[in-house]
Amino acid sequence: MEKVKKEIYTIDATGKVLGRLATEIVAILRGKNKPDFMPNKDSNNVVVIKNIKKIVVTGNKMEGKTYFRHTGYLGGEKNIPMKVIFEKNPGEILIKAISGMLPKNRLRDQQLKRIKFE
Repeated sequence: MEKVKKEIYTIDATGKVLGRLATEIVAILRGKNKPDFMPNKDSNNVVVIKNIKKIVVTGNKMEGKTYFRHTGYLGGEKNIPMKVIFEKNPGEILIKAISGMLPKNRLRDQQLKRIKFE
C-alpha cells in the first residue's frame, strides 16, 4: 500500500462562522479536496487553526444552545451552555462541531487528533 503524504493546512478563523469553518475543515481532514479521494482511505492532512477566539457564532446560539452529557449516575444530567464552554476553551466547540460532521467510523478519532490550535 502506498504512503499518503502528510500535508499541513493553516486556516485563520478570524470572522468565520462556526459551521462553515467546520465543513471546510472536515473536507480537508477527509481528503475531499484531492482528486484521489476514497472514503475508506485516511488522507493524513493536518489542519492548524489560528485565532480561534475570533470565531463568529450566528443567531442566539451563545445563550440558547446547550451541550448535553451524562455522568452515568442517576440524575447525572449536565446541560452546559455554549457560552460557558466558549469562555473556557473555544476550540472545544469547534471540535464538537467537526466531530458531528465526520462519519462515525474507525478513522474519526485519528482525523480529530490531527486538528491543532495556535
